[in-house]
Amino acid sequence: MSDIIYKKDYVPETMQIIEVYQSSGIKRPIDNVARIEKMYVNSNIIITAWENKKLVGVARALTDFSYCCYLSDLAVRQEYQSEGIGKQLIEEVKKAIGTTEEISLLLLSAPNAMEYYPKVGFEAIENGFIIKRKK
Repeated sequence: MSDIIYKKDYVPETMQIIEVYQSSGIKRPIDNVARIEKMYVNSNIIITAWENKKLVGVARALTDFSYCCYLSDLAVRQEYQSEGIGKQLIEEVKKAIGTTEEISLLLLSAPNAMEYYPKVGFEAIENGFIIKRKK
């Protein structure tokens, strides 16, 4: 396997993103291409992982670059999981926000990923609330 290259603020083709979502198992509205495009156009931080010209992972975040950053998406193709790509995508997001001394990095985890995030430095919290989207 070739070296993985990480790119900041490069938006891949929407179908490449959808392929990563499908392979990774992350639940996103992959049948709505326009919605996926809008998700990326309106994100503050986009980090991508590439093997040659193949998109193998994505991280997408929303932030004010001052107080908090929400890691909205972290997805790695299934065949590339457990190789440290997700962890490195998180590290690249942390670099992009500048510091976790002053900026909190938070996320919502899929139930099957709850054991992963403590392994890469996240702490579980109990004081969160959500108004869920309808679709």
